Amino acid sequence: MPPAATDATTRTTVSTEGRGLQAVVAVLVQIVVAVVYSWSVMRGPLTALHGWSKAETIAPYRYNLVLVSLGAILGGFLQDRKGSRLVASIGGLLIALGCVLCALYGDTVGGLILGYGVLAGLGSGFAYVTPIANLVKWFPDKRGTMVGLAVMGSGMSPLFWSPLIENFIGHDATRFHESIPRTFFIMAAIFAVAIIGAAQFYRVPPAGWRPSGWKSSVEVVHREVSSKAMLGTWQFYALWVAFVLGASVGLTAIGQASQLIQEVARTSAPISLGVAVGLLGIFNGSGRLTWGTVSDRLGRKVALLAMSAVSVTACLAFLRSASSFWGVFIGLCLVAFAYGGFFALMPAFTADYYGQSSIGGNYGLVFSAFGFCGFVVPGYFESLLDRARAAGNLVGGYSEVYWKLAILSAIVALMAALLRAPSASMKGGEK
Repeated sequence: MPPAATDATTRTTVSTEGRGLQAVVAVLVQIVVAVVYSWSVMRGPLTALHGWSKAETIAPYRYNLVLVSLGAILGGFLQDRKGSRLVASIGGLLIALGCVLCALYGDTVGGLILGYGVLAGLGSGFAYVTPIANLVKWFPDKRGTMVGLAVMGSGMSPLFWSPLIENFIGHDATRFHESIPRTFFIMAAIFAVAIIGAAQFYRVPPAGWRPSGWKSSVEVVHREVSSKAMLGTWQFYALWVAFVLGASVGLTAIGQASQLIQEVARTSAPISLGVAVGLLGIFNGSGRLTWGTVSDRLGRKVALLAMSAVSVTACLAFLRSASSFWGVFIGLCLVAFAYGGFFALMPAFTADYYGQSSIGGNYGLVFSAFGFCGFVVPGYFESLLDRARAAGNLVGGYSEVYWKLAILSAIVALMAALLRAPSASMKGGEK
C-alpha cells in the first residue's frame, strides 16, 4: 500500500495513487493565473480611451512581471512551511482585489500599476509557484514533462483569455469607459472562484517520497540543499542569467505581438489580433510540454541548446526582416515555442541540482530572473522602438530589436553547453 500524502496546513491524507488529480489542479490554476500574457490585447483600448503612450501602457505589464517574481519567492518559502493550499488561496484573493482596484481606478496609469502591476502581480506569483513546486514533489520521475504540462496551461491561456477579453471590451471606442472597468470586475470574479476553489484540492506527498523502482535518467544531485547553500553555487547564477536572457526574447515578442503585426505586417491580417495572440499561446504552451518531455528523455542541457537554436532562427530568419503578416506570425510562433520551454526546464533544473524539499523557495529565487527581465527588458526595447518610430524608421527599429535578441539566445546556448550539476561533495546548508 502506498504511503499517504499530507497537506501541511490541514494534515488531510490522500493516497499517492491520486497524484493525477494534482496535475489536473495544477493545469487549471496555471490557465487562470496567466492572464498577463494577454495584456497586449488591452493596450490598444487603453490608448484609444486615454491617449496614453506605449511606454505608459506597457508600465503595468512591467510591474506585474516584477511582482510575479517577488510573489513566487515569498509564496515559495511560505509553501515550503505552510503548504500549497494556503499560498494559492492568498494568491487568488490578491489577484481578485487587484482587478477590482483596476476597475475602480484604472483611468490612471498609477491605478493600473497598483492594481494590475502590484496586487495582481504579487497574487499571481503566489498562485503560480504552488502547482510547480507541488508537481516536482509528486512526479520526481517526470519532472520536465509534468511541470511542462502544468505550465502549458499558462502558456496556452491566451488562446482562452485574449479573445474573451477582446469580446468583453468590444470594439466600440465610445464605450471603452464602461467596458474596460466591467472587464476587470468579471476577471476578479473568475480569479476568486477558480483559483481559491482549485486550491482546496492541493495535497503534498510525504517528505522524500519516490515512485517505486524509479531511477533518474538525467543529471541529478541526490541531496536536499537549502536556499542559502544554493546561493553559494555558480550553477544558481548561471541558471538565473540564462533565464533572464531566454525570457527576454519571449517577453519582448509576446508583449509586442499586436503592435508588430499592426505596424510592420501592413497587409490585411486574415485573423483578428485577439485570435493571433491566442494562437501564440498554443505554441508557448506546447513548447512547455514538448521541451519538458525532451529534457526528461535527452537531458536538460540538450533541450536548452535546441530551444536557443530555435530562437536564433526565428529572430534572424523571420522577425528581423519580416514585412508580411505570415512572416511576422511564423517568427512569433517559433519564439513563443522556444520561450515556453524555460518554464518547464528551470524548475526541473532547480530540483535536479538542489533537491525537492525546499523547491518552493529555491525555485522562487531562480524565478526572480523572470521578474528582473520583465521589468527591465520590455521597457528598454519599447524605448528603442519609440526612437525608431520618431525617426520614421520603424522597420529598422524592429530589425535592431530582433538582432539583439538573437545574440541573447546565442549566449544562452553557450551557457547551456557549460552547465553541469553541483558537486556531490558540496558542503553546507544540507537539509
